Amino acid sequence: MNKSEQQNLEQRFKFSIILVSILIPVVVAILFTVKLKDFGIDVEPLSFLPPIYASINGITALLLILGVKAIKNGNQKVHEQLMTSAIVCSIAFLVMYVAYHMTADSTVYGDIDGNKILDETEKINAGFMRLVYLFILLSHIALSIVIIPLVLITYVRALALRFDKHKKIAKITFPLWLYVAITGVVVYLMISPYYAN
Repeated sequence: MNKSEQQNLEQRFKFSIILVSILIPVVVAILFTVKLKDFGIDVEPLSFLPPIYASINGITALLLILGVKAIKNGNQKVHEQLMTSAIVCSIAFLVMYVAYHMTADSTVYGDIDGNKILDETEKINAGFMRLVYLFILLSHIALSIVIIPLVLITYVRALALRFDKHKKIAKITFPLWLYVAITGVVVYLMISPYYAN
């Protein structure tokens, strides 16, 4: 593939990357507010999904680390397979996350009685850890939006064999994506005691 073909490949994906980077957060935000029960669809909450999608975040983190290790060891094919698998895991996470929230009410950190409202006693009991949880959750959400175009651009640059440009953006994409994957697990572990309520 010559330089012109490489640039053409990048350009062909440019609009798609922009579109997907806008559509995914918007669609997820909309679907997050949709509850199937509001449309008369009687479905049990998919309460088995949070530990599964948290585990998928953990697997994503592992794939990312192994992918970087593979490329540092010069194994481009394994690197490509691991990074593609990480993208597939991220998509699977997203689908399960949305499915869960379309069937279940959101869980509130510190809500011991499960009424979705924090009273003063619950706020005091949650204490500083509630602020830690909210910081991790909000940074996780914000960066999960930011990494969509970064992952797509990084991947397309590899497809276009623009490894110089791929490497530059991967140095930004990797730590952010790893943070999102790890904090996805942390958020689950912190909120999971309140799921039963």
